[in-house]
Amino acid sequence: MKEIPHGLIKGRVTGRTEWTDNEFSLRINAPVEPYLAGQFTKLALLNGAGEWVRRAYSLVNSPNHKSGHQDMEFLLISVSDGELSSQLRNLQRGDTVYVGKQAAGFMTLAEIPAHITDLWLLSTGTAIGPFLSILDELETRTRFKKIVLVHAVRTKAELVYQSKIEQIADSYKDKFVYIPIVSREQCAGALRGRIPQLLQSGLLAESAQVRLTAENSFFYLCGNPDMVKETSEQLVLLGYKKHLRRKPGNFSSENYW
Repeated sequence: MKEIPHGLIKGRVTGRTEWTDNEFSLRINAPVEPYLAGQFTKLALLNGAGEWVRRAYSLVNSPNHKSGHQDMEFLLISVSDGELSSQLRNLQRGDTVYVGKQAAGFMTLAEIPAHITDLWLLSTGTAIGPFLSILDELETRTRFKKIVLVHAVRTKAELVYQSKIEQIADSYKDKFVYIPIVSREQCAGALRGRIPQLLQSGLLAESAQVRLTAENSFFYLCGNPDMVKETSEQLVLLGYKKHLRRKPGNFSSENYW
């Protein structure tokens, strides 16, 4: 076999969950280094031509979960022209997959200014993954007064990890608000529309019953680049500032492709 590139290590698939025809989760065990909730790492396989194909994916699990940080979970979607995702789609328990030894990314609790009391996690599609990791952290539950998880999808079937979200809600009690948004079909209990417009109209804050203020609110945006761009622009119009490490602000983001 072709030499394994520097930074990748051998892992093993330990389980999988099917969500929709093209959305699934893989559980993988590999001797990776410790990481932070909200970070991402790489998955890699050889293609038919014997070349390495790799892509970054966020971790769904907290590194502090009971099985330990080397037992990882990834929420994935396969696309017809996806050179790696189509291969990942076919992996079964016991199969080999290669994983980045070191995770990366700054969408973590450490980056949120210390004075923030209200944390908004705005996601589309599979980008809910890193937010579930963050919500699994004891620090998140104890540090903030309110945490709002927003998940925007096209169909009800894409509202994944419902049992996990119910467990989070039980543990957080009245600190936690979950707002699903479904754009292409009617879904009881879900909003219709797009995150930027729901933010601009005030319906998002109204649904969460959490007041937006520049003093207390911080937003993480993760997912579709159009959502991230338009929501960032909307937040600026509402008076919020982009967060920079050298200049604390109200929002930060990560594109998901």
